Amino acid sequence: MLDIGLIRKESEAVRQRLLTRGMGAADGLDKVLEVDEERRRLLGEVEKLKAERNAISKEVGVRKAKKESADDLLAGMKEKSDRIAELDKQAAEVEAKQEGLLLSIPNLPWEGCPKGSTAAENPVVSTWGEPKKFDFKPKDHVALGEALGILDFAASAKVSGSGFAVYRGEGARLERSLISWMLNLHSGEHGYTEVSPPFLVRESSMVGTGQLPKFREDLYAVEGGELFLVPTAEVPVTNLHRDEILTEGDLPKKYAAYTPCFRREAGSAGKETRGLGRMHQFDKVELVWIEHPDRSMKALEELCQHAESVLRKLGLHYRKIELCTGDIGFGAARCYDLEVWAPGMGQFLEVSSCSNFMDFQARRMGLRFKGADGKNRPCHTLNGSGTALARLFIALVETYQTQEGGVTIPETLRSIFGSDRIGKELSKPKP
Repeated sequence: MLDIGLIRKESEAVRQRLLTRGMGAADGLDKVLEVDEERRRLLGEVEKLKAERNAISKEVGVRKAKKESADDLLAGMKEKSDRIAELDKQAAEVEAKQEGLLLSIPNLPWEGCPKGSTAAENPVVSTWGEPKKFDFKPKDHVALGEALGILDFAASAKVSGSGFAVYRGEGARLERSLISWMLNLHSGEHGYTEVSPPFLVRESSMVGTGQLPKFREDLYAVEGGELFLVPTAEVPVTNLHRDEILTEGDLPKKYAAYTPCFRREAGSAGKETRGLGRMHQFDKVELVWIEHPDRSMKALEELCQHAESVLRKLGLHYRKIELCTGDIGFGAARCYDLEVWAPGMGQFLEVSSCSNFMDFQARRMGLRFKGADGKNRPCHTLNGSGTALARLFIALVETYQTQEGGVTIPETLRSIFGSDRIGKELSKPKP
C-alpha cells in the first residue's frame, strides 16, 4: 500500500510514476485524495467539537463548585457528544473506503527501473552457460517423461483435470530430491532459516502480501472464502511478522520455505498448457527477506544470486532479465526474472522472480522496525523463487537427456537422489 502522506504531498509525481506502468495504473488516485480530504475534514470537526466539549466540562466543574445549576451546559455537552459519535462513525466509514482504494493501487516502480510497456522491452542483464548441443533431436519433457514412466498426465487428468501432473517412480524421487537439495543449499550455504508454513492462509494474509483484493479470481478459496490455498510460500512466510515492531538488530530476517503452490491461472487462456509449463499446482522453494530500507536494494542482488546459484550448480543455461515498468508485478518496486533454457521445448522458461517490494507489503501488514532514533518505520520486504518447480524439472530432464532416452543426474544431486541416471539401468553413486 502506498503512503497516503506521500500521495498527498507529491500527488503529481506519484501519478507520473504510476503511469509508467501503463494507462489505468493511476486510476483511483484522484478518488483517494478526495476521500482523504473528506476524512481529514471530519477528523478536524471532531477535534474542534472535543475541544468545545472539554471547555464546557470545565465550566460545569466551576458551576458545581459554586453550587450553581449546570443543566444547560450538560445538555450542550450531550449534544456535542452525540455529534462527535456521529462524525466518528462517518470518519470510520470514510477511512475504510480510503483503505479499500489504496489497496487497489499498485506499487510505485523504483525510479531506476527500465521504462517500457511490455515484456518484449525487458532488458537482458546477463546470461550464464551455453545451450547444450545434442548429436540427436532432443525430446521435450512430455515425450521423455512418458517414455521413462516418470510423468503421467493421463492419470492426473483422470483424477483432477488439466493443469496437474502425476510424478511416478524416479520422477517423484527427482522432484523430492530437488526440493530437499535446494532447502539444504539455502539454509546451509546462504544463511536462511528454514520454515515449514501452513498451506492455507486467512484473507488478511493475502491482503498483506498483495494478492487480495486484486487477484481474487486466481486464488483457490475454501471454507466459504475464509481460507485460501497458498499461491506461493511468500504469503505465509512474509506474514509471520505481520503487526510486529522489530528492532534494527533483528534485521535482516531471511527465510527459506517449501510449499506446493495453487493457482487458478484465470488469465492464462491461450497460453502454453501442454506438460508441466503452466500448472494449477506446482512445488516451489521460496526465499523471503525482511530488511532495513537502506539495505534492501543490495539485498535484492544477493537474493537473486542465491536463486542463480541453484541453476549454476545444476549446470543449466539461463538468462537474467530486469522487468520494465510496464511488466513489473502489482506489488513490486523492482524485479529480476531468471529464465532457464529448455532445449526440448526450444525456449526459455521463468523459474524465479526476485522482487523488492520496498515498504509496500509492510504497510499493508503493519510490519515495522524501531530505528536508532526511536521512531517506528515500515520494513522493506523481498522475495524470490529459489527456485520453482516444475519448470526446473523440465529444464533439467531436457538438458540431461541421453540419446538412449534416459536422463543423467547432475553430480551435485546424485548423493541425495541415490543414483546417477534415470533409465533402464540405474547405478549407485560412488562412495
